[in-house]
Amino acid sequence: MTARPLLGPWIRRLLLEHLVSERNLARNTQRSYRDTFCLLIPFAAEQLRQKVDKIKVTEISAALVRSFLTYLKEVRHCGTNTHNQRLAAIHALAVFVGNRSPEHLAWCSEVRAVPFKKSARTVVHYLDKPEMDALLSAAKQRRLTAQGRRDYPMLLFLYTLAPVQKKQHSLRSPTSTLPLPTGTGSLTSRSMARVDAHGSVHSGR
Repeated sequence: MTARPLLGPWIRRLLLEHLVSERNLARNTQRSYRDTFCLLIPFAAEQLRQKVDKIKVTEISAALVRSFLTYLKEVRHCGTNTHNQRLAAIHALAVFVGNRSPEHLAWCSEVRAVPFKKSARTVVHYLDKPEMDALLSAAKQRRLTAQGRRDYPMLLFLYTLAPVQKKQHSLRSPTSTLPLPTGTGSLTSRSMARVDAHGSVHSGR
C-alpha cells in the first residue's frame, strides 16, 4: 500500500463490498451513503483543487469535513437530520479505513471527532383520520412491492387494534373488556372486545 492511498478505491470497497456483503445494510441506507459521497467528492475536489480521482484519503481532513457540513447547511439548506446522516456515512468510511489500514488510525480518530448535532424529536401524539387514511392509501398503493406487502397489513393492524398503553392496565383473568379505538386521535368511537385468559380477542358490541 502506498504512503498516501487514493480515496476512490476505499469508497468503492465500502459501497460495493462492506455495506452489501459484510454489513448487509438496507438498500435505502446504501443509497444514503452513496449520495453522501456524491456530494462530498466534488466538494473536496473543488476545495483541494484536485481531480476527483486524485484525492488522497488523508486529504479528507476533519477541517474539510466541517467545511462540507457547513456547505450542506448554508448552501443546500439541509437540516439537522440530513447533517447527521451525511456525517454518519463519513464516520463509517473512517472506521472502515482505520480497521484495515492501521497507519490511518490517527486520521480516523480526527474525522470521527467531528460531532453529530443534537436535534429535538418531534413527538406525534396521534394522527387525525384523514392523515391515517392517507398513510394507509400510500401503503396500499405499494402492495406490489415487498415493502408494501409488509407495511399495509401492519399499519392496518395497528390502526384497528389499540396497543396496551400502560403496564398497570393489565388484563383481568379469566376475561377482561378492553376498549379498542376504530381510529386514531380522539377515542370517541370505540368497539368493545373481550380478551380471554389466553390472549385471544373476540369482537363484540
